[in-house]
Amino acid sequence: MYAKPRLPDPVRAAAVRAVIAVALTLVLLMVAVLCSLAEVWLAFPMVLGTLAGTVVATWCVLDVWVTRQVWVQRHGVVSEPSSVARPRPGRGHPVNAAPPGPAAKRRAARGRPGREHYSAGERSAGGRSAPRGGGTSASR
Repeated sequence: MYAKPRLPDPVRAAAVRAVIAVALTLVLLMVAVLCSLAEVWLAFPMVLGTLAGTVVATWCVLDVWVTRQVWVQRHGVVSEPSSVARPRPGRGHPVNAAPPGPAAKRRAARGRPGREHYSAGERSAGGRSAPRGGGTSASR
């Protein structure tokens, strides 16, 4: 029915409170402006009420943000990496990983590390490190 899933109940309740606080603050602001234009004595108390309402509305909006962060931290989110995602470097091997294949065993027997041990610069230079001066191979 809905394209996006519903907000969790605590977050939705905080969002409703924030919308009501912002709406009331805007009403107080409009009354303060109209009272100021009409030069009515009620203008100053309405300005003070608008200032207090601004503080309350800001607090309510921050409450929505904090409540959402707490809910996500406690309940987690379902997140699956996409098919093009690569594992992060330096994470090590997972506990339930398959044993190394025959190529990895041959490399280990010869004492040669796999590709993951080279940096990007070493791979692009064919296994050699690039010159520090920034020159080309013809300048060596």
